[in-house]
Amino acid sequence: MTASIELPTGYQHPAVPALLDYLRDVTAELGIGLESCTLDHDGPVSAYVALDTRLPHYPDRDVALLWDEERGWAAAIETHSGEDLIVLRYLGGPTVAPSPRRVARFVTALHEDDHTVGRPDPVKLRSAGDATALAALLRRPAVAR
Repeated sequence: MTASIELPTGYQHPAVPALLDYLRDVTAELGIGLESCTLDHDGPVSAYVALDTRLPHYPDRDVALLWDEERGWAAAIETHSGEDLIVLRYLGGPTVAPSPRRVARFVTALHEDDHTVGRPDPVKLRSAGDATALAALLRRPAVAR
């Protein structure tokens, strides 16, 4: 089930409250708010964060960050045809919940065309399904991630 952050959805994945707190921290670091986000509560749990900027190589396409509980963060551009997003880079790293500062650095690197941050291919960082473990991971202080 995909839902806006602010709307009640009925069913809620047990890790969603922790994910909302994490997204709140990430979007604050990016200078945007939760109104830019949507969640998909079905497994694997995922989020979409619309960014207010465009990338130099794609000036006519909207940019978004994608997050899921298996691969963490990815940057993508919208298509003009309503098809799936085109993923440009994955943040990768040791955790699906890196610090908000690290996510912001990823976004900055995208705008600077800096390929030293992130990777072109996805890496599965954890397996989906254990809601308790996911919630605990999302609640860990940023310095511990």
